[in-house]
Amino acid sequence: MSLTLTLAGGLLLAAGAGPLADARGSESASEPRPSGSGPAALAVVEKMAGQVGFYSAGGQRLAGVPVSVHPHEIVLSRDRRSLYVSDNGILWMTDPGEGGNTISILDVARRVKTGEISLGRFRRPHGMDVDPETGRLVVTVENPPGLLLVDPAARRVLRSYDVQGQMPHMVVLSADAQWAYVSNSGSSTVAVVHLDRGKVKLIPSDARPQGGVRSADGRLIYVTNSDGNSISIIDAGRQERIGVIPVGKQPGRMALTPDGRTLVYNLQGDHAVGFADVAARRQAAVVPIGGRSLSLTMSPDGKLAYGGIQDQDRIAVVSVPERKLLRYIQTPKGAGPDPALPLPQP
Repeated sequence: MSLTLTLAGGLLLAAGAGPLADARGSESASEPRPSGSGPAALAVVEKMAGQVGFYSAGGQRLAGVPVSVHPHEIVLSRDRRSLYVSDNGILWMTDPGEGGNTISILDVARRVKTGEISLGRFRRPHGMDVDPETGRLVVTVENPPGLLLVDPAARRVLRSYDVQGQMPHMVVLSADAQWAYVSNSGSSTVAVVHLDRGKVKLIPSDARPQGGVRSADGRLIYVTNSDGNSISIIDAGRQERIGVIPVGKQPGRMALTPDGRTLVYNLQGDHAVGFADVAARRQAAVVPIGGRSLSLTMSPDGKLAYGGIQDQDRIAVVSVPERKLLRYIQTPKGAGPDPALPLPQP
């Protein structure tokens, strides 16, 4: 889902902005404040602490809202007033364990948890996407492996789907929201699921597919392959893989610039952010960020990319046009930040 709001990148570069650190690694001596007033620019999944942190555009922590154990992913509701957070319950996708079975609901403006969606017997929820017309959620679950269609207003599961693979990780809806593209990370396939008919088609991928993004015209789906060091190009009409972009080590999450020309992704193995030229189908640049980022998100205007470095308790802020590391946003010790989601601005 692409957002239509703009995050003003200049605010992140303001001098004396509290817990921001410069690109050379020198951090502010002050700890992020636990609460505060004013609009939040980012909602950060603090996976290790079991919270969602709200941060100002200057990088100051305004609030921390407890959710459940080891939350993983976060998306905005259709009206952009709420956040949905997958309460996975397990730190790493390869770890054993039953896991959690809820989706936490947070109020963006008030920065409070307002409820939960119970997933019943379906546990370890992970990736999510939102239908822009109906507001319904699609959610991957790892135990048992599958995909769920969820009504967040009624707070109930409408339907479950067998994705015919292992470790379903992330999901991207087609442009008409009729199909869901699910990365079966444990079986090296992308499952294409028709949400009304339940039809499933498997598309072979390289090893350990993970994050995906849809092209602006809806014709293509791009999916990273973490162990394959590549990005698959899938034709949404034919539902076939039509090409591959070789990239650096362990791509995970991915965003597409508003002009549709550049894919931006985290490279866990290279401790970097990568940039791929869509037309040329090649990696064009790599920006070191000084740590292993597990996530990559982008401001809606395409100017800033955010990578959560979980084991360093900080978020790298990268200029997309300049292709350079700008700053770090420091999170509390033990927060373990993963995705940082840009928020609507009043």
